[in-house]
Amino acid sequence: MSSSVSEHAVQTLEVKKDIVVAAPIEIVFETILEQMGPYNEGAPGTGPMPMKLEPWPGGRWFRDLGNNAGHLWGHVQSLKPPTLLEIHGPLFMSSPAISHVQYRLTPEGGATRIKFSHRAIGQIAPEHADGSRVDIGWTSLLSRISSNAEKKTTRQKAKETK
Repeated sequence: MSSSVSEHAVQTLEVKKDIVVAAPIEIVFETILEQMGPYNEGAPGTGPMPMKLEPWPGGRWFRDLGNNAGHLWGHVQSLKPPTLLEIHGPLFMSSPAISHVQYRLTPEGGATRIKFSHRAIGQIAPEHADGSRVDIGWTSLLSRISSNAEKKTTRQKAKETK
């Protein structure tokens, strides 16, 4: 039997975003759940990466690869539709690290402000430590949320005028 002891620095990571989406809050919240779930995509340019998001406190956010294989990204910590979604867990990090993701939504006229944050602490891998790759991923997801929520709103308004 062999063992070793080594020290590893504990690091932190923080990504914050504040965007306004030209869509009602209910549509934006619904779109967040869709884009984090079945319509999720991997890193920009890598294509679809469907996930499952169980929208209740304690619900899982995970990638189901079939045959009882997959990757748990986190659990729903708080859910207050349509204003708040919080998830905690390792997310994409295969290391001793924990993340907290928060979407806080507020209506602004006919639009919705999303205040987003991802904070992590632990042994964060070098490819994630400076936050740039993480920022690119969240920026891509928020862009898809915004675009799809706005398209849904346009379709809904078109139906209402017929």
